[in-house]
Amino acid sequence: MEWTGARYADGPTVEVAGRIAASPERVWELVSDIGLMPTLSAELQSVAWLDGATGPAPGARFTGRSRHESLGEWETTSHIVACEAPREFAWAVGDPERPGALWRFGLAARQDGGTLLTQWVRLGPGRSGLSLAIERMPDKEQKIVFVRLREFERGMAATVDAIKALAEGAQTVEGVRA
Repeated sequence: MEWTGARYADGPTVEVAGRIAASPERVWELVSDIGLMPTLSAELQSVAWLDGATGPAPGARFTGRSRHESLGEWETTSHIVACEAPREFAWAVGDPERPGALWRFGLAARQDGGTLLTQWVRLGPGRSGLSLAIERMPDKEQKIVFVRLREFERGMAATVDAIKALAEGAQTVEGVRA
């Protein structure tokens, strides 16, 4: 991907996609299972539903604990902002009106019976750990944003690949059990 020169306030985004030889319903079971996500991510360490929620629904909240070698460890609260089985699952990190990030899985049925899965993220407009790094080094904001988006892109591609393997019947994917 080219250097974009994006600033955090621009709401920069990145998206990855993969074709999966499984129905949208099967893929939905995986992408909407927040408990599976830490097993697919090097950064996300754990998740837990809040307020008695036991599964995804509009307005449901969950905490996520993450770790990154440059950013340290942190915990966030996310709000489900879209939950339309088997088409869309999205959550806002922090304030749903001004999230630190907005994450989305999109599922589209293919004519061959499979699924096109996309994972998308937009940074900002609310504050996040990246905001702190930018405040410490404002002259490097564009580079900080670019590097973070590339990290997200690599992690998201690995997540989509792992979901593909599980949906297509793999029993394990790097320690993940279907």
